[in-house]
Amino acid sequence: MATLTLKNVPEGLVKSLKVEAKINRRSLNQETLKRLEDSLTPRGRSVEETIASLKRLHARMEGIGPITGEFIQSAKVDGRP
Repeated sequence: MATLTLKNVPEGLVKSLKVEAKINRRSLNQETLKRLEDSLTPRGRSVEETIASLKRLHARMEGIGPITGEFIQSAKVDGRP
């Protein structure tokens, strides 16, 4: 297994990782590895599923028009379509 050395890690980030490691009952190394794995591992959806989901979203948004500041404000006040 490889060894990785990180340099110039901000103290705030190290503190946050230590807190999360303690909460999750992991070592700092285990917590860091878990977070790297989670950020680099596919989320479980295939490319085809993601495309299908985007097509469904696109179909739902059809006819709404461009998403402008005015549209967003209207959605906040009147509700979403």
